[in-house]
Amino acid sequence: MSRLSESVTRVMHILDGADLGADYTAAQLLSETTARRSLDLSDLSPEEQAALVEGRANHLIPSAAVLAEKIEAAQAAGRPFVVKYGIDPTSPDVHLGHAVPIIIASRFQRMGHHVVFIIGDVTAKIGDPSGRSSDRPPLTDEDIARNLSGYQQQVTPFIDFERADLRFNGEWLNKVTLPELVGVLARVPVSMSLQREDFRTRLADGHGLSVAEFVYSVVMAWDSVAIDADVELGGVDQLLNLQMCRKVMEISEQDPEVVITTPLIEGTDGTGTKMSKSKGNYVGLTASPDDVYGRLMSIPDHLTEPYLQLLTEWTDDEIRVVTKRLEEGTAHPMAIKRILAGEVVAALHGLDAAAAARAEFTARFSKRSFADTQNLPVISLKDHAEDTLGALISRTLDFAPSISAVRRVAQQKGLRLIRESNRDQQPTPLTEASVQQTLGEVVGEIGALEGAELYLKVGRKVARIDV
Repeated sequence: MSRLSESVTRVMHILDGADLGADYTAAQLLSETTARRSLDLSDLSPEEQAALVEGRANHLIPSAAVLAEKIEAAQAAGRPFVVKYGIDPTSPDVHLGHAVPIIIASRFQRMGHHVVFIIGDVTAKIGDPSGRSSDRPPLTDEDIARNLSGYQQQVTPFIDFERADLRFNGEWLNKVTLPELVGVLARVPVSMSLQREDFRTRLADGHGLSVAEFVYSVVMAWDSVAIDADVELGGVDQLLNLQMCRKVMEISEQDPEVVITTPLIEGTDGTGTKMSKSKGNYVGLTASPDDVYGRLMSIPDHLTEPYLQLLTEWTDDEIRVVTKRLEEGTAHPMAIKRILAGEVVAALHGLDAAAAARAEFTARFSKRSFADTQNLPVISLKDHAEDTLGALISRTLDFAPSISAVRRVAQQKGLRLIRESNRDQQPTPLTEASVQQTLGEVVGEIGALEGAELYLKVGRKVARIDV
């Protein structure tokens, strides 16, 4: 049994029936899964290594089998298996969205492979055109130097730079001659760039597209040639750039690298847009433990599972157990979110910081009173006693698009009546059956409490019931 399998066995034992909301359980889980971030994975076979990576990839080109063969060939030849990850310093901050492929790189490193982290000090001057609707303002050398200043420190929680290389692509790109560039460009089909939807959209909309942007992917591909990469990691938005890297390596008579793309993580606001500093829906790697914890506790419930998949060392089997417990009602979404928040804080700041952030969050918010919240909608029990709960929530309060949506909230344990007295809250979960009952019936079943205020909570939305 591999070291990873032994760790999974221990975690599955903890998950079996434990109270996932308890501090003790969370501490046990966090201790085990945080230890995985430094777990030696070199005892996995090449096939097992490829499968572990494939489980978190959008694309693995040409295949997991080829990746396993390349790993095995490198081991047989006694040479390093080179894993490339590159980033252009277009901003001084790195956030959790950038961390997704870096976490995969860290796993490769723990498998015993050689990670080369490339800073695009030259390609940043062109600007990666991927997914952009207009040209990017050019960066000066001063801009790049300022953005570079904290990059290594920000990603150090995931990459051990004592065992990895940090390279700048100016090392080789500043030496490329015009004949060399023309020689490669002459063998790259124009169709490889013209197939890009982002380019076609910009031209159709009348936006500019520079020749430099048009050849960006070719210039970026020089990095792969320079380090003779075996595999390259990037977000799914980098797919066409990475395919160009394979093409240019082939032109250079090198064995083309394996391409691995990872999902673009959705932003913390849950609107479907990717995590981005410009949209404010991000978690910075330099944020304080309390800030990281608080931002992750604010995400909608539907993001908890993909965040666990992409930002932690949890396996699919472990995540399935947690998902099943949520469906069965033996675990609360908030408890899983607290575990997730602790995982990320521990990765960035350590176990002690994660425990302190959990305690601070509990102290600040467990006793928060709805009475402190301004402008809550108010429902008169006298006026709406005969309204069914589903109709009241979906039509009168407009808290959900339909009665069916209200039922789904109830299925997910997100529908409750809460009695509050002296800041002490007594929540009563409501079932799907409650959706068809009248407000008067639902309120009557929980009984009156002298001097208490009554609130209806639908997911994250709250209304006060005037009794």
